Amino acid sequence: MRREPAGDVVRAKQMDETVSEFFRRTILKIPLTEMMTILKTWNFLSENQLQTVNFRQRKESLVQDLVLLCEENRASLNDAALLDIIYTQFHRHQKVWDVFQMSKGPGEDTDLFDMEQFKSSFKKILKRALKNVTVSFRDAEENAVWIRIAWGTQYRKPNQYKPAYVVYYSQTPYAFTSSSQLKSNLPLLGQALTIASKHHQIVKMDLRSRYLDSLKAIVFKQYNQIFETHNSTTPLQERSLGLDINMDSRIIHENKTEKERVQRVTQEIFGDYPQPRLEFAQYKLETKFKSDLNGGILAEREEPLRCLVKFSSPHLLEALKSLAPAGIADAPLSPLLTCIPNKGMNYFKIRDK
Repeated sequence: MRREPAGDVVRAKQMDETVSEFFRRTILKIPLTEMMTILKTWNFLSENQLQTVNFRQRKESLVQDLVLLCEENRASLNDAALLDIIYTQFHRHQKVWDVFQMSKGPGEDTDLFDMEQFKSSFKKILKRALKNVTVSFRDAEENAVWIRIAWGTQYRKPNQYKPAYVVYYSQTPYAFTSSSQLKSNLPLLGQALTIASKHHQIVKMDLRSRYLDSLKAIVFKQYNQIFETHNSTTPLQERSLGLDINMDSRIIHENKTEKERVQRVTQEIFGDYPQPRLEFAQYKLETKFKSDLNGGILAEREEPLRCLVKFSSPHLLEALKSLAPAGIADAPLSPLLTCIPNKGMNYFKIRDK
């Protein structure tokens, strides 16, 4: 019988230890309250195996028991990656998501879409360009696929602890990607998405948020739905101006009329449904100094004046929606604030015409 070189044995053992450590660190970050739910969703360990585990013991001991079960089942790197995808799906708000929009060339028809062909093509493109990369897929609801990419380099193995995520909805021109530290890989990722989905080009939209479902609702124009749980204020129709009962009746009538106008204008602009959840909107202003007076330092300045304004809130659009009814701002608000969902943008550049 042929004897394998000792070096190959060591490398195989090292690979096992690497996968084991990946499992350990992945399971360790799962909250105990979600552990059983995520493991059952993963569906790699049998019901009988899960029943042998004491889920009330110290977390380190629990993790060790689960890793041993994974080893018994001869779990692979891809199995660990799938578990990490499921964890990320449960905790998608921990990442910041960018939106990419693809388009077809002039006269190109919509082709029949095959998800398995898309996966195969996407993976081949990345592997052909970069030897050290691991790609894992998990199908999700609404014909979506979650893609996990662990990037390496020509000389380094893929870093499994800093992956990039892509969520692509089949037969649509949109893909959502988690912001990655490896900006140099974005062109390759865009190329793989464009070719695999049979589009012609791809551009990054000026839209970003932690709330993936809200981004999807904005680009697909699906506003009239329930979004991620948030601490919303009292609905507009239930708010009161807190009028003094001893106030002059004419003032009360005037206030009531104004309140009704504000309610009507606000509903016309924002609708009567919950708003998609964004945390900020950013406006960059570039303008030349203009003055009727001659001379002055600014008048001679060739470079435009630049200013950056950023509006932040745990739920920006709901906050904007409540400004006028609360008496904080006049109705209607500036179109620059109210156009965010329709334009699909929360980064704006304002320049002189």
